[in-house]
Amino acid sequence: MSTTMSRRMRSFKRWMNDHSIHYTTALDFIIQQHDQQVYVKTSSDLHSGDIIATIPKQSCLTVKSSGGCDLIEEFGLEGYMALSVAIMYEKSLKEASNWFGYFQIMPDRNDDVPLLWSVDEIDQLLLGTELHKTVKEDKALVYEDWKACILPFVESASVQLNPDDFSVEKYFAAKSLISSRSFQIDDYYGFGMVPLADLFNHKTDAEDVHFTSVSSHSDSESDSDVNVENEIDADKLEDHNESNVDSPKSEFSVDDDDASSSTSEILEMIMVRDVKAGAEVFNTYGSMGNAALLHRYGFTEPDNPYDIVNIDLELVQQWSSSVYTSRHTRSRLSLWKRLYHSEFPNQDIDYFEISYDGEPEVELLKLIFIISLPEKAYNEFDKSKAVSVSKKERIMLGEITETNKKLLLTECVGGALLLLADIRDRCYGSRSMEDDVEALKKCPVTDKKMYHSLVLSISERRILEKLRIWASSRRRLLNVCNGSTIRKKVPKR
Repeated sequence: MSTTMSRRMRSFKRWMNDHSIHYTTALDFIIQQHDQQVYVKTSSDLHSGDIIATIPKQSCLTVKSSGGCDLIEEFGLEGYMALSVAIMYEKSLKEASNWFGYFQIMPDRNDDVPLLWSVDEIDQLLLGTELHKTVKEDKALVYEDWKACILPFVESASVQLNPDDFSVEKYFAAKSLISSRSFQIDDYYGFGMVPLADLFNHKTDAEDVHFTSVSSHSDSESDSDVNVENEIDADKLEDHNESNVDSPKSEFSVDDDDASSSTSEILEMIMVRDVKAGAEVFNTYGSMGNAALLHRYGFTEPDNPYDIVNIDLELVQQWSSSVYTSRHTRSRLSLWKRLYHSEFPNQDIDYFEISYDGEPEVELLKLIFIISLPEKAYNEFDKSKAVSVSKKERIMLGEITETNKKLLLTECVGGALLLLADIRDRCYGSRSMEDDVEALKKCPVTDKKMYHSLVLSISERRILEKLRIWASSRRRLLNVCNGSTIRKKVPKR
């Protein structure tokens, strides 16, 4: 541990003590030498139900607790812009800020979050991945937010503010911290930065500690275990899980009278599983794939079971136009949209998810099935929303669900899925997946941008491989693409 970081850690611990943040002495704060990041280990066994920390809500950095609250609310800023301004405002106060001791251990920015990468880095490292377009759009939107809202805020504030403290670079930096370190606290405080809680690293489906809001005026508890900037690209990338714990037992005492008089509410960190001495103690940010993890937090996990890859509607149209006429593609797409909107009114869909196991969502199968129908079968379906696949079998597309979607896997649909997997794979450029695997073997973990980009790319391309296997091995016995019903021998599984 460097002398500077040791001094900052001592300052942070003094600050926690001054702000009534209590934690068990079993917690050790370890500073990694290569990047000066802090993580938490335990020096003695911890047990499920142990309360390992209590954090007063007013010690959290939120819009409501910030000294700039009146200015922010006067101007009408809300959400992530408001919290970003609160962070920049408090940092501008330096030693006068109530969170100066906290800032000693908080990084100025999270350079691992792709939002802070250069456009060249995004184009080189994220090409073809779920994040490539998303992050470039994010950068443009964040800049527009700064120009349209933050600049006018600084210029119109009722007190003089130094524009340098609210520069576009500092706005991006604040956004990266919110993305990777903020927690939802409660309805009053909203979300914000939670000292101590943000030091625990994430591990998917392996949560050791649970973050819970406890009101001293009520017996109820509210879970606050999701550490996210949830609104970022939520449609494609978001998923989260929640856990509950039994009534905890404490390793240390917190004076109830002090708690009720100095703060009306506190946050508790409660162990939900046993952890042996010497092991790292993990929180969880939710159950999400590598695209979401890298997007929000700046890291990935190998063999992440929540990984997905999306096939855009645009790629399906590209495939269809290469096989059929433009008129054919337009009419079939129009029919599928009418069918989709009859099931899901006022909802649009422009991409289709392929799961970790390589299974496509049912709407993609429906669309390809409709596109692939021969003219006679298509006309029949257009009238009755059903199509005959044999003398005895008819498919009603409105009744197809995830559980029976194999009904749609005709020879033609399976072939189309193979072509779509190839089209999607070409989005990654001239590199093969094998090239990426070899590059990952040689890439040091300290080169975080390269390392996590490769993990993301490989995880997505492996899903495309699984899609090819799924399309090849599970095709339906019937071939309706040419109007015939050909039975084929099925190999034993």
